[in-house]
Amino acid sequence: MTRDHEPAQNLNELLDAVNQAAERDQVSVKHVLQEFGERSITPFILLISLLLISPISGIPGVPTVSAIIIVTLAAQALAGRDHIWMPDVILRRHLSGERLRDAVDWMRKPCAFLDRHSHARLRLLTSGPMRVLTLLVCILLPSSWPMLELLPMVTSIGAATIALLTFGLFTRDGLYVSAGYGMVGILIGVVFWVWP
Repeated sequence: MTRDHEPAQNLNELLDAVNQAAERDQVSVKHVLQEFGERSITPFILLISLLLISPISGIPGVPTVSAIIIVTLAAQALAGRDHIWMPDVILRRHLSGERLRDAVDWMRKPCAFLDRHSHARLRLLTSGPMRVLTLLVCILLPSSWPMLELLPMVTSIGAATIALLTFGLFTRDGLYVSAGYGMVGILIGVVFWVWP
């Protein structure tokens, strides 16, 4: 399905791979996956969540497809798979190359900042049982996105949470994982505050 690549080492390398795929007029999930290689489960979850923080999340259907991709990938990571599998119906979903390039440009500066300020620390939060718990959160949190898609910014906030968690796993930086759990706590608090 895909060809193997050298794994990305930071967020800007992830964005470079997306830009490469976005040279086409229409970019499918399969095209992006081909740029990553089939061994890149955590980076691909990170990429999808980053894209949802950008204005691309306002395109109808994008949060729902993104949620399906993230849940599928996180479940595969939990199962110990080292190669990505996606159903054909998801692989064929596509987006305008221009919109994808705009989203990448929009994310460059924040991603450069994160790249400069991340390094291996609090590694206990990025491995073993904590890694399993983080992947479970990456399954549970996006499961609500299809129902919330019409509410502005809600999926972007959830995607930012997933991005913090997976960026921490990707860079082995437990500080970002703990920040992601802080966001989870805030989201739970908001739900209980607004629930009738």
